[in-house]
Amino acid sequence: MDKKNIVVIGGGTGQSVILRGLKNLDDVHLTTIVTVADDGGSTGRLRKSFQIPAMGDIRNVMIALSESEPLLTMMMNYRFEGDAGNEIAGHNLGNLILTALMQTSGSFMQAISDISKVLKIKGDIIPATTQMVTLCARMSNGTIVRGESSIPKYDDRVVEVFYREPVKATVTALDAILNADIIIFGIGSLYTSILPNIIIEDIRQALLETKATKIYLCNAMTQHGETDDYQLEDHVQAIEDHLKGKIDLVIKANDQLPASILQRYVLEKAYPVTISKQQHDYLIESYQLLNFENDLIRHDSNCIREIFADVIKRYGRK
Repeated sequence: MDKKNIVVIGGGTGQSVILRGLKNLDDVHLTTIVTVADDGGSTGRLRKSFQIPAMGDIRNVMIALSESEPLLTMMMNYRFEGDAGNEIAGHNLGNLILTALMQTSGSFMQAISDISKVLKIKGDIIPATTQMVTLCARMSNGTIVRGESSIPKYDDRVVEVFYREPVKATVTALDAILNADIIIFGIGSLYTSILPNIIIEDIRQALLETKATKIYLCNAMTQHGETDDYQLEDHVQAIEDHLKGKIDLVIKANDQLPASILQRYVLEKAYPVTISKQQHDYLIESYQLLNFENDLIRHDSNCIREIFADVIKRYGRK
């Protein structure tokens, strides 16, 4: 049987959760396209110092797809501690390794390839672009906010995200999209993890041209500063507006959410994402997809694996 080509588009911890679930599926070739718009923390400091694309989300998905010894993945995720005056304090070891490899090879793509071999990555990791990009957001009051890390901090509704400079996608990302059987968007920050990939014009065009089934794995909770008061339909509408195209299927968690945990999320101004309409021009399928370890509401990688084993068979391009 030919392997199904599955492409996951996003960034952040949500994308890593999906990849941990999908990487052990049989008869699947997995590719992940990752945003490089992050400008906060260790990633932001290295990006500014060395004028390189953001690599924090790349590192996260490397760890998620790794089949190497736990020690190596622990090292990649290790963050140095120390006083604010210490230049290495706050930096992530994996980010430093990727920076060193990029400087020695002269290529961001080569650095990813080299460390992927060491970590025995199961699948392909592709940055959406190799440019150093700055994500911008237009808010409902017309204000333009610059920088991925600044967008959730601005107390207003996001209307759209965009880049002011021309951005070229990586050729391998475009090839993966055009040859995909299924494309999965999400889970994760809608405006700062998922959409930064889609708004690259080459990627948007490839998503419109591909014959792949487009699936959105919907967030379980809203995110303050990005999706306040959003329901499922609002999430999908934001994707379709930026894509200028349609989503085929939305997968949503239908787990009963413990009231005690929900009270904690209220303090973060985060609320359950629900379905607000009865009729949609896309399919919706609901499953038990969550776990509540450490009193947190998170998608469960094992549940994602089980559900998508069936979804891929039913919706993968013939």
